[in-house]
This record gives sequence, C-alpha cells and structure tokens, in this order.
Amino acid sequence: MRLPDVSDATAPVGAFAFHVSVRLSGIPGGILCRGSFAEVGGLEATMEPKVVSAGGRNYGPHQRVGTVSFATVVLKRGMTQIRDLWKWWELFAGANAANGAYAPARSRCDVKVSLAHPDRRVLLTWTLSNAMPVKFKAGDLTARGTEVAIEELHFVHEGLRLGTGTS
Repeated sequence: MRLPDVSDATAPVGAFAFHVSVRLSGIPGGILCRGSFAEVGGLEATMEPKVVSAGGRNYGPHQRVGTVSFATVVLKRGMTQIRDLWKWWELFAGANAANGAYAPARSRCDVKVSLAHPDRRVLLTWTLSNAMPVKFKAGDLTARGTEVAIEELHFVHEGLRLGTGTS
C-alpha cells in the first residue's frame, strides 16, 4: 500500500512521516479527516494480570489474564490542509452545541496512524478503535512561517491493532 500522491491535499508533507486518517462510518469513503505528524507517542497497551493464590502452592501465585488498558496517544507537530481535525474536536468539546452539532456518541472514530517510508510506502499501520480526541493544541502563531499548524492532538481509545503496510 502507498500513501496518496504528493499532489493530493491530504498527503503527508516533508518530514511529517506519520500519516493519520480518522474514519467514521456513514461518511462517503469513510474518511472524516487526514493529517501528517512528525511524532506519535502512546502507542501502548498494558495488561494488568490477576494474581490468584492457591492453597498449598508455596512457590508463587497463579498469574491469570487481566484487564487491558491503553495509553493516551499523542500526535505532535502536525500539518493538515483542511480543518476537519479541529471540527472533529469541536464535536466533543461542545463548541458548536448551540447549533445542534454536539454529537460525541455518534462521532467516535477509528484512527489509523501509518508510518511512511521516504518513498511513500506504508511500512506499519496502528489502528485505534473507537477513538475520541481529548486535547487539541495549535502551534504558536508567528510570521516566520516555520511553525506547524497543530502542535499536539491527544486521543483516548478502546483498542489498539498493529498491521503491516499491506493490511
């Protein structure tokens, strides 16, 4: 699988090697918004094992499968040519609640984070299930023109899957 062509407005830009797409069922093509980021953190899952002690077993307790929790995923220093990531954030923040646009229950999405090779081949893709944005931080506005449009975007989610560039 390859990322969109450079002429595509949703394609990753320059050093922004992580391509992010937010997919919502019910939208034609399924894509709500896209962007490219220089850093991604928090692609992490942790299982807390259940410890079960058994009478007569003095060497140690049994370890059983427990609840899995997921870290908040943080996207840093991003670019996008459309404002849809901000619009998605507004749905959860209630910024447009007066206009009837407050609908977070229907707005949770799958977020795909793809690592791109410099030749634009997708190497790995992480999928965050049922994601919700919890923080949006814009870059500082300066006239230098070297700043990024999105400084940070944080997501919480309910599942993490890893796939290859072909999946």
